[in-house]
Amino acid sequence: MTQRTRRVVLDTDFGLGERFMAAWRERAQKGGLQSKLHYVAVVAQVPPAAQIADAQLRSLWPLNVPGLHRILLDDGRVTLDLLAGALDAVLPQIDARVDAFHVAAMPAPSATALARGLAKLAVQGASLRAEAPDEALVWALTAAGFSCQTIEGTHDVGAVYQSRRPQPAAPPEPVRRAIVIGAGLAGSSACQRLCANGWQVTLIERHAEPAQEASGNLAGIFMPLLSKDDNIPTRLSRAAYLFALREWQRLGGVGAAFDGQRCGVLQLARDAAHAKVQREVVEAWNYPPEYARWLDAGAAGELLGAATPDGGWLFELGGWVRPSSLCEAMLLACGDHLFRVFCAEALDLRRVDGEWQVRGRDGELLAQAPTVVLANGTGAVNVAQAAELPLAALRGQVTHLAAQDAPQLSLVVCREAYVTPPANGIVCAGATYDNDGDPSLRATSQLENITRLAEIVPGDAVAALAASAPLAGRVGFRCAAPDRLPLAGALPDYPSAGRLERLRDVPRHPGLHCLLGYASRGLIWAPLMAELLVAQLENAPPPLEATLVEALDPGRFLLKQRRRSQ
Repeated sequence: MTQRTRRVVLDTDFGLGERFMAAWRERAQKGGLQSKLHYVAVVAQVPPAAQIADAQLRSLWPLNVPGLHRILLDDGRVTLDLLAGALDAVLPQIDARVDAFHVAAMPAPSATALARGLAKLAVQGASLRAEAPDEALVWALTAAGFSCQTIEGTHDVGAVYQSRRPQPAAPPEPVRRAIVIGAGLAGSSACQRLCANGWQVTLIERHAEPAQEASGNLAGIFMPLLSKDDNIPTRLSRAAYLFALREWQRLGGVGAAFDGQRCGVLQLARDAAHAKVQREVVEAWNYPPEYARWLDAGAAGELLGAATPDGGWLFELGGWVRPSSLCEAMLLACGDHLFRVFCAEALDLRRVDGEWQVRGRDGELLAQAPTVVLANGTGAVNVAQAAELPLAALRGQVTHLAAQDAPQLSLVVCREAYVTPPANGIVCAGATYDNDGDPSLRATSQLENITRLAEIVPGDAVAALAASAPLAGRVGFRCAAPDRLPLAGALPDYPSAGRLERLRDVPRHPGLHCLLGYASRGLIWAPLMAELLVAQLENAPPPLEATLVEALDPGRFLLKQRRRSQ
């Protein structure tokens, strides 16, 4: 029997974290560096950070917004997942093999549904404590496979999961050796999270330095998406944005461990109708002001330093980062767990005796390991196993303006394009979305960027840049999927696919995974997608709700293809 090195606890009411803190202290007292604590707690609302006693936890505490918030503590050996929402809504979204449950005293909408939901997550022998449960819940727990008895001196019930139904075998511990292909944001984040979990990683990159493709721009913008219906892209971007902020803080901080500024992002309305929608979104969701707030035209204009007719959203925690410096910081954090193979292009993957052999242009063996992660953008389609993935390369040209000639802004401003504050004597404005493969700078794209900049910051001086600014900037190609969401997970095996009904029916290449399709949001996608991939490889609870994990599955396009043809 495989010994579990991760203890998973599910608590249906976090409160102020007293039970979590006790479990954290217990793990520390036992002193097992190999054992990990993974604590999943349901909260109706995220309590204020000021009420959290522990300083380390308080420094990483999330804002009170819906969804799953992953907090990594003790160098990742302790994980706290706060799942904000009603218990009956969020319980079906949890994917975990739980060793211990704490069921708080609360009115249960359905005792039967609650008991079945807990049993679905329980490993054989899992313990459970229910605070003063009513008779209906005790009967439901018993029917679901829990052997219950009253705890002496209390009104609580203790139980052990002893189902007679066949239980799935515990997955084996992974062989912690992997190859990551691509040293941009996707690949560097994957290396950092794998190495932090004790993996030995070989990083293959065709250039001599990291972040030479889509991650090579001088400035990338980080901010969330908002929508009136809180759709899947909005929910994913919220989780990714907040997780990235916490991970960058653990890395050392924006502007300290790597170049950038948490200067805020102002997203101006396109027109009066869009401003009305922006205002309604903020009012409907009642976001914490640090996350998002509406500014009317006067307040937005004061921040901008120029008149703007319609106002916009302010993301106080947003800003810009130089992606290449972030990639280097993440790779540096890998220490001696990482081996770099640069100036080498991975073109051929072959599975031999349970391991992948990665070969280069002349057939030379570059690396060999049981697990491979494709994180090289549209370059992934040059590998036979990924050739059918529906990935597009979207050209983006960014314009570089001399700081003395450009608007002097204190924060990032967006409308149809974006403009950054000056950094190292340069202001970045852009970027275009083109469907061609031209890698060179061109005047028409620069004119498009400056025209949009003049719409953000009106005035003769900005408009004159269209004629006076020298052609300067950078062209990059974003890797994008048709639905503009990332691909994170096991790579589908297209040739082996027959009739498919569900994602779990999609055949996969063993040990072959991908982190692709980050489009123009790689800064915020990269940390969370890497964490999701590592959770899948480690057989650990994912950092997202089940519905959102499915939305990112690389097999989704093959499933849609087969459904259309069946």
